Amino acid sequence: MNTSEQKIQDYDAVLDARYGEEGTPERTKFEEDAYAYYTGLILRDARKDAKVSQAELARRTQTTKSYISRIENGVIIPSVAVFYRMIAALGMTVEIIKPTIGGYGFTPHTKYLSEPERARYGKKK
Repeated sequence: MNTSEQKIQDYDAVLDARYGEEGTPERTKFEEDAYAYYTGLILRDARKDAKVSQAELARRTQTTKSYISRIENGVIIPSVAVFYRMIAALGMTVEIIKPTIGGYGFTPHTKYLSEPERARYGKKK
């Protein structure tokens, strides 16, 4: 393999070129769609690992099989209440951990940082 022809790109630059800069309607839509897709994959994999059918999960969460399918396919994002019902119905829990900025292995998503924090982490808006 000839590595001299390989170029490493900043993924933010790739996203900026394709979907617009952070904060634009196009980029926001892309990010929402990506989160919906990812959430659906996580829930589908958890359901399959638990050996539960879509119909059974719908019964346990008081929703419909079609609603579960739309979530798993990334068409919709479940409400927080339905998400927690799904997690509980699959015998799982949600753990929320508040990371420490600058802690080991943590790089903050810069869109949530102030200008001084962005400068500290080398990313300017």
